[in-house]
Amino acid sequence: MPNQELRVLSPTAILGYGFPEESFKRALDRKPHVIAVDAGSSDPGPYYLGSGKAFTNRAFVKRDLRYMLVAGRKLNIPVIVGTAGGSGAEPHLKWCYDIIMEIAKEEGLSFKMAVIPSDVSKEVVRRAIRAGTIESLSFVPPLTEEALDATTNLVAQLGPEPLVQALQDGAEVVLAGRCYDPANFAALPLLLGYDEGLAIHMGKILECGAIAATPGSGADCAFATLTDHSFILEAPNPKRQFTIASAAAHTLYEKSNPYELPGPGGILDLRHCSFTDIGNGRVEVQGSRHIRTDPYKVKLEGARPVGYRSISIAGVRDPIMIASIDQILEQVSAQVRSMGSENRGQVFFHVYGRDGVMGSGEIRLKTQWQSQKPYELGIVIESVAPTQEEAETLTSVTRSTLLHYGYEGRISTAGNLAFPFSPSDISMGTVYEFSVYHLMPIDDPVQFPGSKGRKMLTVDKGRIL
Repeated sequence: MPNQELRVLSPTAILGYGFPEESFKRALDRKPHVIAVDAGSSDPGPYYLGSGKAFTNRAFVKRDLRYMLVAGRKLNIPVIVGTAGGSGAEPHLKWCYDIIMEIAKEEGLSFKMAVIPSDVSKEVVRRAIRAGTIESLSFVPPLTEEALDATTNLVAQLGPEPLVQALQDGAEVVLAGRCYDPANFAALPLLLGYDEGLAIHMGKILECGAIAATPGSGADCAFATLTDHSFILEAPNPKRQFTIASAAAHTLYEKSNPYELPGPGGILDLRHCSFTDIGNGRVEVQGSRHIRTDPYKVKLEGARPVGYRSISIAGVRDPIMIASIDQILEQVSAQVRSMGSENRGQVFFHVYGRDGVMGSGEIRLKTQWQSQKPYELGIVIESVAPTQEEAETLTSVTRSTLLHYGYEGRISTAGNLAFPFSPSDISMGTVYEFSVYHLMPIDDPVQFPGSKGRKMLTVDKGRIL
């Protein structure tokens, strides 16, 4: 069991979200042993994975990475980036790799870099489908070969093992594809023999930076000190602090079970976990356990195109129209359908001010809404069709029909909608949906089957030696 403390710096919730320079400098004064960051998430939806595009801004990703890489080389500590480019597929990994190489050239940095893809061969997954070893997550239909074939980018959520191996092989910078969020922060502790449960739980909280502090922020640093029996959380920014409530609440972030948090190859057991306020905005966490599972399973993520989208954003302020908005939208939909039976698309109305966020999942009863009617509503008209032109046509005709629709009790004939933008219709491009969101067992978490394999590169001021 390690006798020394291990200090871990998480600069920001997601690479490219930014952080105050002063917070980062304060954290560096604590002499961290590793700088690690989560660079992505599936939260922004399937478009970014399917299209191969990043959801973070390149200029700010480069800004954050510059601070991290320069500090890492100055302190001679590893810098670890997981879920590169937002979704961690091959195009995202290449995008982030190019930024790192630019910084190395501009700053004159030299280092040994491990590049770890997480893309999975469709043939490997196809064999698993036929063998019956693919497992659906809750509310996810069984994976079919048809859905697999239509998938553009397919990744596996890596555990910490490939990152641990990269550090063991001497990597000073680790750039990885899609990762289990805590993996980036747990890799060095696991290499050095720290407790799995503590290391992974620490990573679970650090992966969102200062969101887990009070007041929370996704654009600020978090810092942890790991020992053989606990880890201590603190915020380098004096305007923030960790509390028992903030640390415990973030432990439950994105989890449905308060005691068991599943991940690649195991489950984080929090039944005996404790949170203690030790003063000065610091919280000590103890008792976390990691239980390994057999077989080792990874989550697969993939997205496929399903059409094209066009939208129009409008406001409604007539109380007569607001009182009958459901019937009016149904009547407008029927009229649009009657005018174009050949149209292959679908129209959706998102009514903000009532249930635009939750949709059919909104728990407020309609009777409650009727008794507390807002004085204005925001309506997003969304059309999805097989081609962009069809989607634009459907949005246009729906928007114009709703704009001039003669609903019961209508007084003004000048138009029913207020448009904040001109042009009023926006083409959104290809629509993607998650086509793969399943578990697959693997034999080797370091060299999992179907991966294109990792590379160890020697970078000298932007050149590969």
